[in-house]
Amino acid sequence: MKKLVWAFALVLLTMGSLSAQKVGLVDMQYILSKHPAHETVNKTMEQMAEKVQKQVKQLEQKAQKLYQSYQDDAARLSGELKRTREQEIIATEKEAYELKRKFFSPEGELAKKREELMKPIEEKIWTALKALAEKEGYQIIIDRSSSKIVYADPSIDMSAHVLSLLGVK
Repeated sequence: MKKLVWAFALVLLTMGSLSAQKVGLVDMQYILSKHPAHETVNKTMEQMAEKVQKQVKQLEQKAQKLYQSYQDDAARLSGELKRTREQEIIATEKEAYELKRKFFSPEGELAKKREELMKPIEEKIWTALKALAEKEGYQIIIDRSSSKIVYADPSIDMSAHVLSLLGVK
């Protein structure tokens, strides 16, 4: 995909009829890393992650202690009591796993919180990019760190023309 975007940008730059277009590159990762609010978001996320990781560690230690106690007492326990203790160990391990999954998975609470905190920053950056593009006459701005087009002048959108050629209204 990255090569496709660069090839597309290269074609735009080399075509004679489009040579008047002004294309710009930005590094969104660099811009974000220099934005003062980004550091605040990172610290907030680190604090949240540490808090949850501490809870997970406590649950894992509890499960380990329950297991050790179970091992020590296994010879003296009745069948019913063994099953009860095994279920308690499994439930504690499952609770630790679920807490990890809930917070640390790609769709987890931490990812959602990061997205929520980053959205206003990204919107400010996008607004600044759009203003710069309009002021300086850029028709396309490409993010160098992801090879995505972050701004495109609506006047160069050919979608309606393609649809009309296809006979689609």
